[in-house]
Amino acid sequence: MNTAYHENIPVVRPLTDADISASVDTLARAFADYPFTRHVIAAEGHEERVRRFQEVCLTRIGMVYGRVWVADGGRAVAVWATPDADPSPAFAEVGPVLEELTGDRQAAYASADQAVAPHRPQEPAWFLNAVAVAPEAQGEGLGGAVLAPGLAEAGNAGLPVFLETSSERNVRFYERLGFRVTAAVTLPDGGPRTWCMRKDPR
Repeated sequence: MNTAYHENIPVVRPLTDADISASVDTLARAFADYPFTRHVIAAEGHEERVRRFQEVCLTRIGMVYGRVWVADGGRAVAVWATPDADPSPAFAEVGPVLEELTGDRQAAYASADQAVAPHRPQEPAWFLNAVAVAPEAQGEGLGGAVLAPGLAEAGNAGLPVFLETSSERNVRFYERLGFRVTAAVTLPDGGPRTWCMRKDPR
């Protein structure tokens, strides 16, 4: 056994309360300059708005109604929605908070959602809400590693996996994981090009 090799394999585990702070930090840093986030969250106090937005989505939606895995002490995090639970009550509860955080970009947020909604699966599916790797830890295999448990569970259940990304670099990353582009949508109101991607169970 090559122990050096095995020591370099990231340890991926379900998120615990102790991981929340580091995970929110990773998500906030990863999405601060993301094209979609820039488009739908107000520029004033942008980084703090993004941090709060990610915190609400993680703690009030992902952790309660979905599945979350972390790697390397929260330097990588993957937040999933699954068909096992309906998060509608959570969205109704936190909707006003999210609207406040989008600020003067609220209309852009709503129109972006409407633009991609027709391309989302109509059947039960796993939805990748967010995945992030701390900038200084990128290129170490953490992204693929932290996604692996969710991809495996969806595949074992015979369910497709769906995601949306506004980064062409991300498209190539997901294609290497077996996803295919199902739609490419230019968001209204000067928004970025956004790709809908799907991975079907084998």
